[in-house]
Amino acid sequence: MDNGKNNIELLKGNEVIAKAAIRYGYDGFFGYPITPQSEVLETLALDKPWETTGMVVLQAESELASINMLYAAGSTGKLAFTSSSSPGIALMQEGFSYMAGVELPGVIVSVGRGGPGLGTIQPGQADYEQAVYGGGNGDYRVIVLAPNSVQEMCDCMGKAKELTFKWRMPVIVLSDGMIGQMMEKVVLPPFTPRRTDEEIAKQCPWATNGIGLKNRQYNFISTLELDAKEMEARNKRMTAKYNQVEAEEVDFELYNVDSETEYLIVAYGISSRVSMKTLEMLRESGVKVGMLRPKTLWPFPNKKINELAGQVKGILCVEQCEGQMVKDVRLATEGQAPVYLSGRSGGMVSSPQDVLEDFQKMASECATKSCPKGYWMK
Repeated sequence: MDNGKNNIELLKGNEVIAKAAIRYGYDGFFGYPITPQSEVLETLALDKPWETTGMVVLQAESELASINMLYAAGSTGKLAFTSSSSPGIALMQEGFSYMAGVELPGVIVSVGRGGPGLGTIQPGQADYEQAVYGGGNGDYRVIVLAPNSVQEMCDCMGKAKELTFKWRMPVIVLSDGMIGQMMEKVVLPPFTPRRTDEEIAKQCPWATNGIGLKNRQYNFISTLELDAKEMEARNKRMTAKYNQVEAEEVDFELYNVDSETEYLIVAYGISSRVSMKTLEMLRESGVKVGMLRPKTLWPFPNKKINELAGQVKGILCVEQCEGQMVKDVRLATEGQAPVYLSGRSGGMVSSPQDVLEDFQKMASECATKSCPKGYWMK
């Protein structure tokens, strides 16, 4: 170990996930190979953290096994993570519901690809709704972080570690195949030792870790509750927590947004990188346009978008899919401004010129008033 010295490397997004997890003191990884995120497991296998930190690395027999191993680790207060891509994450949805239902910590890295079913192995952002709204049963939410660079892929592993224990709920790091495969310079964090059994017992008094049983009653973790009143009480308590998360954990960045901004671009992940170039082109030509980049997709920056919607003439939502986040943007505006979609799908990725052309169409329609305020436009 270098204890944090000489920790600048040129890495893929997937590679940095593995290296960051080791350095942030994760206890374990359980996962299964799938393009375009297989380098996470491959990097862990090459770095052999079990020899240096004692971190467990296990290739499970399936995604179903992976998420249930994550459930087991979380129930003992351990910090573990899994990673997968679109079809693999779909198989984990029942596990998401179970973990959320008993309020267990755990980190899930989702490196999205295009299309439904097996789709393509090319990058995409068609898993927004899968991550933000989930496919598991019942009333539950999970925190969703949205990095747009290799450095942020690294940083999100630290942020996810903090949030998953702070709120006792699963955290998804939602990336895409482009960021997962691209290489950038990254500053890795210094090594943080894994927590001792005593530290885990103190931080997680609810855990089924068998530590200090003489000093407390045994813990029991189950999602099953046959008493409807008790189940409703649990749901209401969890909903109150979710409301608190929404109040405290919303994160976003604004670019060139001020009192004179007339148009707004909303984009996350790789789409925000593409949109930044379009933003530069438009600002150079004198257009008063700014951009909002959500860094948390749940909780979503509804209040800020609503505030800006009352100021601008139109909003362009840029996504690498047929339109998913755009629905949340439209809801957040409450009809104050027209919301348009600029997107590619099936593994195709927008170019700055694509976004520019869609922006010009939006601006033209808004200028001619062919799109009245409040009208939702694809």
